[in-house]
Formats: sequence, structure tokens, C-alpha cells
Amino acid sequence: MDCLAVLVSLALFSVSWTTCNAVHENFLQCMSTGHNNESLNYFYPPTSPSYSSLMKSSQQNPRWLNSTDQKPLFLITPNSESEIQASILCSRNHGLQVRVLSGGHDYEGLSYRSIDMEDEAAWVQSGAVVGELYYSIAQKSPVHGFPAGICPSVGVGGHFGGGGFGTLVRKYGLAADQVIDANLIDVNGRILNRETMGEDLFWAIRGGGGASFGVIVSWKIKLVKVPPIVTAFSLDKKLDQGAIKIVHRWQYVANKFPEDLFIRILIQSDGESKGTKAQFQSLFLGRVNELIPLMNQSFPELGLSAQDCTEMTWIESVLYSAGYPKNHSVDVLLSRTDQYHSFFKGKSDFVKEPIPESGLQGIWERFLEEEIRLMIMDPFGGRMNDISESELPFPHRKGNLYNTQYLAKWVVDNDTATIKHVNWIRNLYEYMRPFVSNSPRAAYLNYKDLDLGINQEGNTSYAQAKVWGIKYFKGNFERLIRVKTNTDPTNFFRNEQSIPILP
Repeated sequence: MDCLAVLVSLALFSVSWTTCNAVHENFLQCMSTGHNNESLNYFYPPTSPSYSSLMKSSQQNPRWLNSTDQKPLFLITPNSESEIQASILCSRNHGLQVRVLSGGHDYEGLSYRSIDMEDEAAWVQSGAVVGELYYSIAQKSPVHGFPAGICPSVGVGGHFGGGGFGTLVRKYGLAADQVIDANLIDVNGRILNRETMGEDLFWAIRGGGGASFGVIVSWKIKLVKVPPIVTAFSLDKKLDQGAIKIVHRWQYVANKFPEDLFIRILIQSDGESKGTKAQFQSLFLGRVNELIPLMNQSFPELGLSAQDCTEMTWIESVLYSAGYPKNHSVDVLLSRTDQYHSFFKGKSDFVKEPIPESGLQGIWERFLEEEIRLMIMDPFGGRMNDISESELPFPHRKGNLYNTQYLAKWVVDNDTATIKHVNWIRNLYEYMRPFVSNSPRAAYLNYKDLDLGINQEGNTSYAQAKVWGIKYFKGNFERLIRVKTNTDPTNFFRNEQSIPILP
């Protein structure tokens, strides 16, 4: 078994357990004497009383907490750029591999806020979570927001690095589309900003997975305008209420709505009543009296009425979309814990043509069991149609009606339960093959899926990586490989689905 180390993040290296103590001592000496870090109060070996709690706090999917896979040799929670630099250099010098963490939401377990309203921009450190960012913006302005994700506990580091989308995606595009600068520490310990890293590397970290290229310490983002009052609704439709026909119709109109209107669908079984429903969740950047006529004209099949809608501020809509009850304090956004904590496996697809009613019927049949199942359909169109595939590494723009995310969740932690639920989602994924994108069958990096293929540790085979690389990045994969090779030629920053280097 191998040893692991961590840097705000997890780090891995290949030495036997019999040499771990020696590595531990050498690493400590490097950190304390070579880099002027005498106290090392941010360094946690497995013998530390805080080690276990830190491990738990960094993992939002409990599947990986009791995993028999390698465990970190060290946990490091640096408080400054110099401490990150020291961690990288000492790890590299002693054969350690780092794994960077921010919010701990990586689907496969791989992995200060300063706001200037005059410039309508903010610097956000990678350790912050999306909820903290939203909260900080709202404290400064009631008419500014940011187009990131719906789950408040997601770390901004991985979220921005993979693209990031939520309820403002049709109005403003991805979170990564609004990143205007970044500070990155490379394999040589240099602190680089947009100017010094160059446009190729700056392009790569905004959607190509920043952890492949270095440790991104902070991001400068452009804030976006939101109205003082927005409108939200959440409307359930069951099978006997025409759910399948309404979902079918949604596919033809959701990506063509005015960009101020976002309506997504959650097809879900609740694990108790054996019932499957389609929940239509919406954010409209306007008032109810503007929304109802629009819906009556464009999507009357939903049967929306003013009584189904609630007007609120944008920051209140953040809580609403995340599933918090009405009038809940916005202070909950400062919590770094996912309110829906469970074991899960996820997959994703992009849909370019509407799924026929018969295909939707097959989806429903696969949800008719007493388990927690979820399929999320997020509409694109709007601003996403205006940005080319090559603008950022995230290529899934014009021509995609919506993204789908499949989730299987369970609460019993044993091998039998895991195999059962993972097999279910794999079977659903195979069923969806005729209805989704092909050549390649695309996937979203932030919904990481090792079923698509992996790099064996230290293996930089292009052919091996291409299997999953073109699914996440399409034609942008080749450019990402070139950037990676120039930036990190020894492949120091790596994991099972990191960008490989050229031979």
C-alpha cells in the first residue's frame, strides 16, 4: 500500500508504508527549515487529533471516507501563498503528489473574498464555497449576483475550474466565462497571474480543470447585474397529471425562452412513496406580472398560475433553488456542509435533439422503485449560444438543448448497496445512449465519472486519456495537452483524469 500526502489538497506518492516515517521526517524538515515555516500549525499527520475531522469535512460524498484506497500521509491547510509554495516544492522534492481540494464535491473523490463594487469585480480564494461568495456579494449590493452553481457548499476552486453553471447560465453563461484573472502557483513554486502565466494557461484553467496545471489560489471574477426583485416557482407534475407530455414539450421551448427565464426539470423518486414526479424549478429575472403572460404564450402546457410563484430578492432565490424553506436566514450560506449528505454515484450527458415520449416513458419505468433516484435537466440556449466551443475548454455550447445529470443515492454503507445502485445508474446511462449526443458522447467535467476511463498512476498515454478527454472537452482536448506539457512537463499535478502530457 502507498502513502498519501495532502495540500489544501490531497497528495499521493508511491513509497511503501515502511518508508513513510522517513518521508514524514524529511518532509517536515524541508517545510520547517528550507522554507521558513517554523510552526507548521497547518500540518496534520494521521496521528493528529484533527486528522479524522479534517478528512470528513473535506468529503461531501461519504463513499470515499471509509474507502480502502490510499489515505493521505499529511493534510495541509495553508493560510498563505508562501505556505502553498513550500508544500508544492517539498512535495516535489520528496516524491509526493499533491491533490488539491476546495469544497470536497468531486464526484469520484479525486480531488477571503474581496469585492470592489466600483469595478463590479471580486477576488475569491479557491477555498471559499459558492454560498460564501453569494452571501458576500449580497452584503455589498442587492442588484449584483454571479452565474455559478445551485449547491452552496460547492468549492469555487473546482467549480470555476470545470466551467460551472446554475440558474443564470442562460443569461450570463458559465462561472468560468466571468473569470477575468487568477493567481496560480505552478510546479516550480512561482506565483503567476493572467499576465505572467500567459493566455494559453489562463484559457486552460477556466474549464479544463485547474488542478491539472497547478494550485489556483484565487480568482478574479466579473459580477453580473440582477434585478431587485426576481420570481421563482417549483411545480410538481406526476404521471397522471401528464408529466411525460409536459417534459416532452419542455424540450422544445426551454432553450428558446428569453434569456431571463430559466426552467429546469428534476425527475425524481423519493424513496418512500414509490412515486416518480417531474419537478419544474424556475428563476425568472423579473416580476410575476411579466412571467405569467410569457408562460401562457410559450409554455401553457405547464399550467402555471400567479399563485404558484413567489417574488423575492436574488439572494433569497439562491436559498430557494438550493431547497431551503421560505424565510430561512441567508446566514446558512456560510455553512460549508451539504444539506443533502448521502452516498452517491453520478453521470452526465448532453442532449441535442428532443427525446420522444416513448423514450421518456422508459426513463419513468426505471425510476419506479423504492429508491432515491434523480435526473436533472438544465436548459441551455440564450447566452450559451453566443459563445464558441473553443472560447474556453468547456465546449458544450450552441446546439445543446440541455445537460442531464443522473444521480443514484443511498444511505446504507455496504458493498451490496453500492453495487446495486452503481449498476442501476450504469444501466440508465446505457439506456440513454440513443437519445443523447454522440461522436463523442459528451460529458461534463464537474460531474466527473471514472467509468469513462482513467489514467493509471503516472501513465501519460494519449490514447488512454483520449477516451474520456474528448467526452469532456471535444476538440479542445489537444490544446489542453499542449498547455499541460508546457506548464507541467513532469506531470507533477496529476490524478486519474488529469490532462496528460505529450510523450
